[in-house]
Amino acid sequence: RIRSAFEKDTEEKRDELHQLSKKLIEREEVLDHRLEELEQRNKKISTEEQKLEKDKEITKDLQIKWREELERVAGISTEEAKRSLLESIKKEARNEAAQIIQQVEKEARETANKKARTILAIAIQRCAVDEATDTVISTLTLPNDEMKGRVIGREGRNIRTFEALTGVDLIVDDTPETVVISCFDPIRRKIAEVSLERLIADSRIHPARIEEIVEKTKSDIEEITQEEGQRTAFDIGIPDLSSELTNLLGKLKYRTSYGQNVLQHSKEVAYIASIIA
Repeated sequence: RIRSAFEKDTEEKRDELHQLSKKLIEREEVLDHRLEELEQRNKKISTEEQKLEKDKEITKDLQIKWREELERVAGISTEEAKRSLLESIKKEARNEAAQIIQQVEKEARETANKKARTILAIAIQRCAVDEATDTVISTLTLPNDEMKGRVIGREGRNIRTFEALTGVDLIVDDTPETVVISCFDPIRRKIAEVSLERLIADSRIHPARIEEIVEKTKSDIEEITQEEGQRTAFDIGIPDLSSELTNLLGKLKYRTSYGQNVLQHSKEVAYIASIIA
């Protein structure tokens, strides 16, 4: 019984080994078939590569022949053609660059003009001031017509002295209680106006008093001019001006141009320039 069981077990295992051996053989056959296919593919690829290499050589030879033929027909070499092409491209690029630059400059000018107008308009609005008007004459009101006679003086000596010392024309006409001071120099006209006001207020009108009052007024106007020049220089941010320039600047207080006070106009220009800067 034991022997029979052993033989039966041995027979089963032999059958299993036979089946495994059969499967291995089948797998080997499959692998061999696949290896054969891979070898065929490699051979085919190698053949295709060789063919491509030959085609490349043929193409290269054809390109050389075509280039030689083109050089023969065109009458120029490849290098010359390259240089000609490069020069043409450079010229075209320069022209395009010049057009772009012109367009940019045009746009920049238009933008700058608009911006400048805007800045000027804003600056003018920010420093807008009242316009001062003046003429070559000044009108002075007298307290009464009797004062006209005192201004003229005996045989006109008062008016002659006054005109000689101030350099103005004093016009006394039929206009009631009014005299006119005429002079193109605004500083002289101002000195004459202030002097005459002081003489009328003092009521002592004679040549000696006229000379005294005129000299005092000139000194006062000179002092006012200097102070005005210093104040203006400080306002516009240049307080270290020389005394001579300060005096000249202060004299602009009494001058006008096209109906506008020159000092005030100069200050406006300085303010606008500072705002733009």
